[in-house]
Amino acid sequence: MKSFIACPVQTAVDTIGGKWKILIIYHLLDGVKRFGEMKKLIPGITQKMLTQQLRELEADGIVHRRVYAQVPPKVEYSITELGKKLEKIFAMLCEWSGEFQSRKG
Repeated sequence: MKSFIACPVQTAVDTIGGKWKILIIYHLLDGVKRFGEMKKLIPGITQKMLTQQLRELEADGIVHRRVYAQVPPKVEYSITELGKKLEKIFAMLCEWSGEFQSRKG
């Protein structure tokens, strides 16, 4: 049986693809955010979905979660060094998006 080597694009899509992860990463590239801030920045995302997506990104090493030992609990999310490597890609996506929107009308 042949061993399967995933296409690099498929690996990227599996890791950061979907409706919400790209938006989460985009906002975290701008700086540290608390959960409530993220919820406000991403209209339409439910609390459950935001929690799930943040956990997956944390498990993949793209997002760091910092919990402060205080009452009420304070949790902050930031982008990791691995996540910061996506910054150039996001800049290119923004540039492409601008060109696409201007062609569309």
